[in-house]
Amino acid sequence: FGTDVNVIVLAATNRADVLDSALMRAGRFDRQIYVDLPDIKERKEIFEVHIKPLKLSDDVKIEFLAQQTPGFSGADIANMCNEAALIAARGNKKAIHHQDFLDAVDRIVGGLEKKNKVITPKEKKTIAFHEAGHATVSWMLEHAAPLVKVTIVPRGQSLGAAWYLPAERMIVQTEQMLDEMCATLGGRAAEKIIFNKISTGALSDLEKVTKQARAMVTVYGLNEKVGNITYYDSSGNDAFVKPYSENTAKTIDEEISKMIELQYLRAIEILTNNKDKLTVLAELLLEKEVIFKDDLIKIFGKRPFDDELPEIATEETAETAVQKKETKEEDKKEITEENKN
Repeated sequence: FGTDVNVIVLAATNRADVLDSALMRAGRFDRQIYVDLPDIKERKEIFEVHIKPLKLSDDVKIEFLAQQTPGFSGADIANMCNEAALIAARGNKKAIHHQDFLDAVDRIVGGLEKKNKVITPKEKKTIAFHEAGHATVSWMLEHAAPLVKVTIVPRGQSLGAAWYLPAERMIVQTEQMLDEMCATLGGRAAEKIIFNKISTGALSDLEKVTKQARAMVTVYGLNEKVGNITYYDSSGNDAFVKPYSENTAKTIDEEISKMIELQYLRAIEILTNNKDKLTVLAELLLEKEVIFKDDLIKIFGKRPFDDELPEIATEETAETAVQKKETKEEDKKEITEENKN
């Protein structure tokens, strides 16, 4: 290269926090572009690219597919389209139907269906009431994500699941986080109310609410006793050192426990007041194994809150959209570039 030739070096990483700071100094990789996961409009455009070579049925709506896949990356969407095509081919269909895409989401997010998994009637009943508990509590809370599907069909490592369409919020308020925690604890609360016993099936629920409560207290400053302070270090240098005293650590643990217990008692109260509907829902789940939003409307009536559905340029609604509650967030990708002369 000569001195009059510009050289641009591009690099990509998912862990910009562990890069040597000398690498990021001015004159080196000093331009950074953050590539986030696609929003609903971008997902719609990605779907349009991947479905071009596919033969689709008239019932397939791209808007629905974009609404049901929050958190999906471009690669996830490509995989979903391929999976839907395979499902349609196995069924000897001439075109890919909307249900094939929904089945593809189930398979990608939830894992393979385990038809031969042996579950005793007692365990199946416990699972049914657990999932019905999630559904009931979330239906009664304003800020909980709108539920569109509940199943007790084993998939992957899960024995059952409640599927939601989470709102794609840019900011989250305290009430929204507390409602989500309460809905997550609905399964454990239902087991306590119906059987007066608690199983190990709520492990993932407890893990989720514990992480969420800890984030509220130590990261977002949403706890009155700990105060308007954050112990989050964006540089990632606090991995092995707690930036607070033992007394503060004790206070944090107490506030986390208190926050979770309050939401658990709140879930208990909601389910106690709606025990008859909870039972009807669980019995229907035992009978059909998979129930949808329409079934919940028949039992509970129309949800008294407006669903925070993502906006998209369409007249259709997203009532058939599904998204699993346990969907894991993909890591954000950071692209850096360096300009040299």
